[in-house]
Amino acid sequence: MNSITITYSLIKRFITHNNIQLSECGKYFNIKSGKQIVLKVNGGSRGIWLDPKTFLIASRISENLELIPKYKHYNNDFLTNL
Repeated sequence: MNSITITYSLIKRFITHNNIQLSECGKYFNIKSGKQIVLKVNGGSRGIWLDPKTFLIASRISENLELIPKYKHYNNDFLTNL
């Protein structure tokens, strides 16, 4: 049995849904499930489903993206309060 592994560099993520991220080549991935998210049509508008109740049209996607931070900072971390 043969197998192949492909690695994508993720650069941006959605502000409200951090598990959905954008790669350098322009593909969207759900990193919790490991699946690729494709553009869908809903009522004549193209966009992506962020969750079962949230649909985001393609023209508003760039407004809701942020760069993935290199480090995650915790405000109430025990070690920073010492």
